[in-house]
Amino acid sequence: MSEALADPKPEPRLDPLRKSIYAAGDFTLNTSLAALSLIYASYFLPQVADLRAALAGLIPLIARTIDAFADPLMGRLSDRTRWALGRRRPYFLLGAIPYGVTFALLWVESPFAGAGGRFAYYTLIYLAHALSMTVLTVPYLAILPEMALEYDARTSLNTYRTFGSMLGVFAAIAVRPTAEALGGGKEGFAAAGALFGFLLMLPWFAVYSVTFERPAFRARSIEQSFLDGMRVVARHRTFMQLTAVYIMGRIAMDLAGALLILYTTYWLLRPGDFELVMVLFLSAVVLALPFWLWLARGRDKVQVFVIGSLWWAATSLGLSLATPEWPRWVIFVWVPIVGLGYAVVDLMPWSMLGEVIDEDDLATGERREGLYNGVFTFLRKLGGALGVFLVMGLLDVLGYRKGEEQSETARQAIRWMTGVAPACFLIAGVLLARGYPLSRARHAEILRKLALRDGS
Repeated sequence: MSEALADPKPEPRLDPLRKSIYAAGDFTLNTSLAALSLIYASYFLPQVADLRAALAGLIPLIARTIDAFADPLMGRLSDRTRWALGRRRPYFLLGAIPYGVTFALLWVESPFAGAGGRFAYYTLIYLAHALSMTVLTVPYLAILPEMALEYDARTSLNTYRTFGSMLGVFAAIAVRPTAEALGGGKEGFAAAGALFGFLLMLPWFAVYSVTFERPAFRARSIEQSFLDGMRVVARHRTFMQLTAVYIMGRIAMDLAGALLILYTTYWLLRPGDFELVMVLFLSAVVLALPFWLWLARGRDKVQVFVIGSLWWAATSLGLSLATPEWPRWVIFVWVPIVGLGYAVVDLMPWSMLGEVIDEDDLATGERREGLYNGVFTFLRKLGGALGVFLVMGLLDVLGYRKGEEQSETARQAIRWMTGVAPACFLIAGVLLARGYPLSRARHAEILRKLALRDGS
């Protein structure tokens, strides 16, 4: 194997313990992401912080749009970093504490009484938290294809990472019950935010200790400027196709996350069922992960993505048929069936990104894990924030307001958007995945050519 693909000394073994600790990083990241999409924009801001739904949806759009431009810069910065501790790992130590502190501040009562002041306060705190998350997220994801080089090894490590992210959603849905247990209202959410913020920073020190980088990769020079590198990325047709596929899936995930609490509360009229519904949904996601990992062995990853997306799209449509008169057990049975395809929409594109980076290495001679992951994260944040903004803005126009009573128009909109909107984006992702060129066989050919190029 080439110098670029192997180090002279034996590499650390990717055993289950190492992969599990690595996955703790995505546990913390997805705890925040899920809390922001499931509870913060759709519940905390309009119901606790007293902001209109349109303003609540605008906050993540503004903050994520600004932060999204930092993702490629952070990726390129980590590509060029040449510290003794590595290119990626030092940022886990630098970002951990700001990440936890800003998460806690998200849930603190605004010091401003007016709606404009509250809107500005929560937007700035959201942006600070998003930027601190970027310092962690981009190097964290960029190190994955460096730790796992082979086609199936990347799927396995990404499966562990996805498992960690799903556990993060479990933690996120505990934010509201924790706030209620700590007194409820603004004081309860502030206390819960402080507790969760402290817990979210701790795993990064363990992630730092188990991750590793390849000296041969670090030794590779970066000749192109940031703008030249961005031009290469923009012209990389395989990457752009993968990105389009992923954005459709992520918008579906963000829409489902933002709407589910409203669906159980205002359409089914069972606000107390939200946490149980989410536990059942996520349990099915987690239990399905070994099946999807097994199915991916010997198959092209895009095929598994299509199967999972179609399953989720078809079953999601069933949610729009449910009515408040249906027995509770029907929802409790149906929601886990929907969840079986959920994990694949996130799992497979991130696993496929490593092969795209290898293809770029063959074409250009540079390793750009950071830049590719940064652009991927940038587009993911922008697409997800735009989807949530459009949903919250539409609900605002249709009469969604603070309080337990909603207009019939708003209730019907919540009903149909929860079931139909994610399915539309999933089907769009499947159509965009047609003809995806980077198959298992093509990646094996790329690895062979990389080895020949470097004379191994």
